[in-house]
Amino acid sequence: MTTPPRTRLDRVRTSVGIAQLALQQIEDDIAAADVDQEELAAILCELIENTDPPGGLIPFLAQLLTAAARRAEQLEPDRDGDASCPLHEAAALITDNAGQRLIWAARALHPQGELT
Repeated sequence: MTTPPRTRLDRVRTSVGIAQLALQQIEDDIAAADVDQEELAAILCELIENTDPPGGLIPFLAQLLTAAARRAEQLEPDRDGDASCPLHEAAALITDNAGQRLIWAARALHPQGELT
């Protein structure tokens, strides 16, 4: 007896579960009592490292949303942007707002105000 192939949605659910576990581990590391300001700054830098994926979580999330927006553009019945526009905006908000705020926080925490 063969098992049915996994669907895309099954793979996405599994991947999201893995990502959630990884993010929980990062949260646990951040919340550890022995994390000092320099280490916290370094952890934040890892979330935003590089401006082009695959470097850093934030740029990768923005890339994922942009890919979804591009696909939505092709699928929208009226091509009116009802689906793709919010996805493009979400990608921009993640990059511009969340990414920039992480940089500011990391610089504020780093003893010399620099990111390495």
